Amino acid sequence: MPGVVPPPSPTLRVVRAVLVVNPQATATTPGGRDVLAHALASDVKLDVVETDYRGHAMAVARAAARDEVDLVVAHGGDGTINEVVNGLLADSGERPGNYTTVPMLGVVPGGSANVFARALGLPCDPVEATHQLLNAIEERRSRTVGLGRAGERWFTFNAGMGWDADVVAGVEKRRGKQTSPSLYMRTALACYLRPPNGRPELTVEVEGEEPVPVRTAFISNTDPWSYLGNRPVHLNTGCSFDTGLGLFALRGMALPTVLRHLRQALRTRGKHRGKQLLRDDDVAVVAVTAQEPVNLQVDGDLVGQRTRVEFRSVARALTVAA
Repeated sequence: MPGVVPPPSPTLRVVRAVLVVNPQATATTPGGRDVLAHALASDVKLDVVETDYRGHAMAVARAAARDEVDLVVAHGGDGTINEVVNGLLADSGERPGNYTTVPMLGVVPGGSANVFARALGLPCDPVEATHQLLNAIEERRSRTVGLGRAGERWFTFNAGMGWDADVVAGVEKRRGKQTSPSLYMRTALACYLRPPNGRPELTVEVEGEEPVPVRTAFISNTDPWSYLGNRPVHLNTGCSFDTGLGLFALRGMALPTVLRHLRQALRTRGKHRGKQLLRDDDVAVVAVTAQEPVNLQVDGDLVGQRTRVEFRSVARALTVAA
């Protein structure tokens, strides 16, 4: 929790590891998986698991944590990483604190956006990321990162209720298609013109402040919020793994308002200004309430529909080999 500083992370010493591979991820290949597995197995006792259903990575990571494995490596997209993180921390509650009971996380990106990996400073190329991970293990390098909680679900880089969650829901309906920036843009336009659940009013409640009615709410755990291809999308430039959560909400969704903030989000510095904007880069707790069920997304995955979600920042929640 913000204000509670746990002990420093331990020196990275890996004896046992689990490699979790999503074979359906955009940039994962059997050859890349074999290279990664062979490289890891030369230094540690390694188990390799390929996921074959939603929630599988979470179950594997949870079992690894209970078995006191030293390192769990996620090779896949942001959804795979999110599942692994939720599995690692499933038994820790909101106060991990004791790092000796939670395996460290290793990341080898294999998706299309790879937002969390980029925020960590990792290369998107799986071979380069593998090399960096092996160096971190050899040199015993690690860092701790703060995470967010959306209700009972952990998230690494963003979450949201409203427009962005509707877009995620729309893209998930097209899972047979290759995800791409153009698919997200087309879906975003469709959801803007015809919101699948209408556009019910949301209420944002920040601790110590008056509730504010909004139409969509974006929650960040780092910057950039996401990527449009190789182009970063900035909503909360002061937000990082070492701060609280970033809040970005719009009171209105008129076209001039949306276009103004879209232009600002694609600028290098991403400084947002506007009368319809509610924004804060360092929030400990924020609750979003809806008049009727609306979609909730975390790290680009649809969680379901909710009428109220409390988003919380958890400082130094996880140790990452980096």
